[in-house]
Amino acid sequence: MKIRNVTSEDYYILSPLINEWWGGRQMSEILPKLFFDHFNTSSFIAEEDGAIFGFLIGFMSQSKKEEAYIHFAGVHPDHRQKKVGKKLYEEFFRVASENERSTVKAVTSPVNKTSIAYHSKIGFSIKDGDKSVDGIIVTQDYDGPRKDRVLFEKRITK
Repeated sequence: MKIRNVTSEDYYILSPLINEWWGGRQMSEILPKLFFDHFNTSSFIAEEDGAIFGFLIGFMSQSKKEEAYIHFAGVHPDHRQKKVGKKLYEEFFRVASENERSTVKAVTSPVNKTSIAYHSKIGFSIKDGDKSVDGIIVTQDYDGPRKDRVLFEKRITK
């Protein structure tokens, strides 16, 4: 497996696959092309023999100099449980550390139980919120009315 930086062209390959990888959930609209154009030094593709089977889109915060943020990550369903996500996250943590970031943040929907379990497993903590949904602490209306989110944070070291 090879981990490389995303390119603008990767958008056209990944965008049609995202909804399929999420079991039909309409997710592709939260990953516009601008991420592939402007955050390629902190975003990664996992591939083998030219076939993409994982990605992570992240960036270094411009407003909070100690923070990095993971916007979206995914692994093809047939490649889950093969440490693809782990390798993508490790690469992001490495780049964040090189950029003198000490904290990585991420956000997910409370319906995404797989994401919540995965982030918890790799050492992210759930930030205090103001509401509980199915036993998960969320921040109410984080992304607008009735758009509660689970907020994650992980401290990283050099």
